[in-house]
Amino acid sequence: MPVKLYTLTNAGSMQVKITDFGGTVVSIVVKDRDGNFDDVVLGYDSLEGYINGTAYFGGIIGRFCNRIGNARFTLDGVEYILAQNNADNHLHGGIKGFNKVIWDTEEVHGDDFVGLTFSYLSPDGEENYPGNLRVKVTYMLTDCDELKIDYRAETDKKTILNLTNHSYFNLAGAGAGNILGHELMLNADRFTPINDSLIPTGELRPVEGTPLDFRQSTVIGARINQEYEQLILGGGYDHNWVLNSSVRSLTLAARVYEPTTGRILEVETTQPGIQFYSGNFLDGSATGKGGYIYNHRYGFCLETQHFPDSPNRQEFPSTVLKPGEEYTETTIFRFFTK
Repeated sequence: MPVKLYTLTNAGSMQVKITDFGGTVVSIVVKDRDGNFDDVVLGYDSLEGYINGTAYFGGIIGRFCNRIGNARFTLDGVEYILAQNNADNHLHGGIKGFNKVIWDTEEVHGDDFVGLTFSYLSPDGEENYPGNLRVKVTYMLTDCDELKIDYRAETDKKTILNLTNHSYFNLAGAGAGNILGHELMLNADRFTPINDSLIPTGELRPVEGTPLDFRQSTVIGARINQEYEQLILGGGYDHNWVLNSSVRSLTLAARVYEPTTGRILEVETTQPGIQFYSGNFLDGSATGKGGYIYNHRYGFCLETQHFPDSPNRQEFPSTVLKPGEEYTETTIFRFFTK
């Protein structure tokens, strides 16, 4: 089946390229404070990079983004054993997650946006998840320089679901160096600490007094090498923050500022959590677009989500989807400059 690459362009010449392989965001081209355009997401020049790559650059992640401890969960008394593709744990949907399948595509248009709807039927038992799951993910590029992502899903059998997009950003330009000089704000008073296999302990720990306090805009690299247990376990930042929202509506989750270009990225979401990942596992082995080598911490992720290992944590917001229900989540990536 041939793979297609689509280009979306808005009224302000912001451009987003997305492929139906994995519903993957291949590039996001936005202007800096001087009006110069640059691509601000990491990725590959060829389809082969996405087929063979293990970094999940730009892909739709499912059925379950992030980690499930010991690669298993129990639903209505039935234990489901999943692929152990991250030490003893299950990561980002398994061996062949949603980022490795070809999605059906439909172009969509509105008064102030252009977009694409990607659809996929994940059959009952795929990666050993229960239920025939119908998923639709719509990307909309608005004339306000926003990339809006709407997630929708239905199942014919009780299942679990946690969807996200796994774009890596560098607001100075993809391949332009590390992201340690970016300034980050996270709208979260708490985070979910991890154990030595990166699985949440169940605690909701206050960020106050820790290097994970980004309630005020803080340079990413300012505290990343501190001798703090959670930073040591994660190899840097690779944690889920509990967003400050008491209702399931669009809430400002994060803001990132890159001082040399003036670019700002804001993230709004209906999801209860966000995974900030500081590119700790990038090691120079991936050659990206334009021949750039992606070295340690050359990109960061802001993955809106439900909490990792939620199926095994009754105290976390539920990720169970039942027949007759509709899974609906929205995330907006908004770009501007100062």
